[in-house]
Amino acid sequence: MKHVRNNALAVAVFALNAIALFAGAFDNAWLKGTTGKDPLSYKCGEEIVFTVEPMGVDGEIEEGGYTLKWTRSDDYGNFESGEVPFTSAPFVYKTSLDKPGFVRLEAYVVDRDGKRVKRRFTGDAATPEGRKAMNDFEKSKKDVFFDGGAGVDVETLATAPEPDDFDAFWARQFARLDAVPIADDRVEIASPNPAARLFAVRVDCAGLRPVTGYLSIPKAAEGGVKFPCRLVTHGYSGDNCVHGRPGNCPADEIVFNINAHGLKLVEFGATAADTKALRWEIRSNGCTYAFDPAQNKDPETAYFNGMVLRVKRALQYLKSLEEWNGRDLYANGGSQGGLQTIWAAGCGEGVTKAESSITWCCDMYMNDARLDKKASGDHWYIRCVEGIPYYDAANWAKRIPPTCRTVIPRAGLGDYCCPPMGLAKLWNNIPGENKSIVWVQGSEHGYVPPPYDGRDARRASRKPQ
Repeated sequence: MKHVRNNALAVAVFALNAIALFAGAFDNAWLKGTTGKDPLSYKCGEEIVFTVEPMGVDGEIEEGGYTLKWTRSDDYGNFESGEVPFTSAPFVYKTSLDKPGFVRLEAYVVDRDGKRVKRRFTGDAATPEGRKAMNDFEKSKKDVFFDGGAGVDVETLATAPEPDDFDAFWARQFARLDAVPIADDRVEIASPNPAARLFAVRVDCAGLRPVTGYLSIPKAAEGGVKFPCRLVTHGYSGDNCVHGRPGNCPADEIVFNINAHGLKLVEFGATAADTKALRWEIRSNGCTYAFDPAQNKDPETAYFNGMVLRVKRALQYLKSLEEWNGRDLYANGGSQGGLQTIWAAGCGEGVTKAESSITWCCDMYMNDARLDKKASGDHWYIRCVEGIPYYDAANWAKRIPPTCRTVIPRAGLGDYCCPPMGLAKLWNNIPGENKSIVWVQGSEHGYVPPPYDGRDARRASRKPQ
């Protein structure tokens, strides 16, 4: 591997976070990154060039004050690391990959003591806007970093063989659901939009818990107008077993916002004791939900089993509403919600549009290698024991009908909670051409470098040719 400095390279931009190395000169700094061409277009053995360059610095960077520490890794367990002085000159790193997959480059700015430099909020928090900006900043990653990558022959990536009885298994599970009639309880509550009504809802379901969430219906439906229906699903909540009321109820579609657990809502009498009990109930063998290998060995006892059934029942419930237009059925969510969205699209209920962002649990066959540090990755992986492939989003993607418009609004090239290789395999497994994906350079799971809009050269869209 070669790494050099070069001021001449001009290529596609990926931005890093606005940086404040210390108050003043670096308050508006950011790092501009480059790859020699579209980061998804490399071929096996072809040289890949990354460039990282500081931008927006007010004055010169203190000579010898900072170091850029970098690590190169890939999907096959190869690692290389090093460091260079952090100056105003760009850092250029050259590498390659000899088989299909992704190369990852991470770079962090550290101080003389080897500690990662942290950004600091320097705005005015005296106004409501300022306080919001400060709160948003506090939730953000404060390191001065780049985390991105490039793909090699990504269109050839394929998942491992799925279980032979995949469809037969799910036919048995869905038969359990069919044995439970669709029945609901509703409690009307105040709506944030006077043009829509809002209800707390529980719907009977197979498994240990019902479907629960909030349903909004446009008031125009009372006059006979029919509307599209949308299912909204949640990301991984850990021990946060609370479902807050939605802050928006649209006037142009019916929305059912469900939680992942079928938890009891306050409108149905949930107390703090109920929430505390559920936090322990969803754990298994000391693991947070869905992470217990012993539980996951049997696909019928895996925590995801009930979650899939609740997703399918929620769609069936929406289709049973007299206010539905009988045509448009949407699903959307991100991360774990993205996983549930793929389940929704592939479970046979006729979803017409699925928007699954930063989709979790794609190609879980690779999880053990990542957990054992044999491949580039973070820690947010479920061990791939016998029952887990039945829930893999990339396997479910094969069941999405061509009539469903499937959109991946964001796939981060630095997202190793939901690794690019898994997202590429998900994309490759979606049948037909009624799909699109947007790859974002420098984006981690919870971080998107600025700016993030349609004019941003860091975005590499993929549609079938």
